[in-house]
Amino acid sequence: MTDAAAPPPAAPEAGPTAQAFARLMQAHRSIRQYKPDPVDSAFIDRVLTEAWAGSSSSGNLNMVSVVKSFDAARRAHLCTLHAGQPMVRQAPLVLTFCADTHRTRQWLAQRQARPGFADFHSWHVAAFDAMILAQTTSLALESHGLGICYMGTTMSSMRTIADFLELPPHCLPVTSLVVGWPDEAPAQRDRLPPQAWIHEERYHRPTPQDIDTHFAQREQRGRERYLAVGPEMVTAWQQHGITSLAQYYTSPIKYDPDVLAENSAAIEAVLRERGFLAPG
Repeated sequence: MTDAAAPPPAAPEAGPTAQAFARLMQAHRSIRQYKPDPVDSAFIDRVLTEAWAGSSSSGNLNMVSVVKSFDAARRAHLCTLHAGQPMVRQAPLVLTFCADTHRTRQWLAQRQARPGFADFHSWHVAAFDAMILAQTTSLALESHGLGICYMGTTMSSMRTIADFLELPPHCLPVTSLVVGWPDEAPAQRDRLPPQAWIHEERYHRPTPQDIDTHFAQREQRGRERYLAVGPEMVTAWQQHGITSLAQYYTSPIKYDPDVLAENSAAIEAVLRERGFLAPG
């Protein structure tokens, strides 16, 4: 006769550190308006060093580099490379996180080791490590009261940013953070509910009813938020015949699939140029 299954363990008590961390995560906002107050470079180095120690690294290879951009003129040029988004110029600092196997390959060469880390797999390893470090850094900066915003335009401007920052072969930007003291307090953005994306044991494909239920709140709030931008946005929706948030997301004024296809081809080309993909 088998014993009855043991009851599941109780959830651990949330101590002061866990409670503070939960509050920090709930307080996250993407900040797009910044005060002119400067950010100390030595302080940023300390935060980055602590974030580096607190971030996982595949194989402990540390194939990440971070470029700090404080200079106003250089940030102004970075602003043009990031589609003219004003926060890049307004914030006192831009951090560019790079997938960097160049340094590792140089180490290998100087130790007469077999060459490696010049392939698509290595790009993924270094790029994912760069994103892990970027997120740890974001939380660390926010814990000090600073604001941050991820720049998705890093990927579409990968080649021009790499050239501007004088990145060597086998080193490419993955993401960028604008950093500064917040001059706004935006509302928390809506997220899909846990039942939409947390799966037990295996992936459970959503039914049409699941999609309607899980996206209902986001569709309403997202539509309201975008249309509140101003009459120009309302007019643009009308001109493009947009009647839902989903239609907006793949319209020519948001994430146009044709433009993303071009961006994808450009990213593939620069990965080949910089040594992460074999020549086509």
